[in-house]
Amino acid sequence: MFGPFRITNPLSSGLLWKIPWRLSKFQKRRHRLRMRAVDSVVATLDSALAKQGHKLESIQRWQAEMPTEAEMLPRDKYTMFSRYAKKYRKGIHKLPKWTRVSQRVNPPGF
Repeated sequence: MFGPFRITNPLSSGLLWKIPWRLSKFQKRRHRLRMRAVDSVVATLDSALAKQGHKLESIQRWQAEMPTEAEMLPRDKYTMFSRYAKKYRKGIHKLPKWTRVSQRVNPPGF
């Protein structure tokens, strides 16, 4: 009951989610490193397949549609589109499983 593993307080018969409204500098750094790691894997696969004379449609599509980490604005790196948010943006860490899902493209104008 008391200690590091206590339950969260119920709020209106539900769990009170303790998610801060902004990312810490450490979370941002890990997020950038994850994005760079994904970019390097895609580049490695593309170069290895190019040496063998093959192309993979999914890799070509990824490279055409998804910007690399260096090409992204900070606003797009750390926030995502949400039609319910006040300014149509919410923190990327509010997305469930945000460390495993690539959220790099937002609707135009947002």
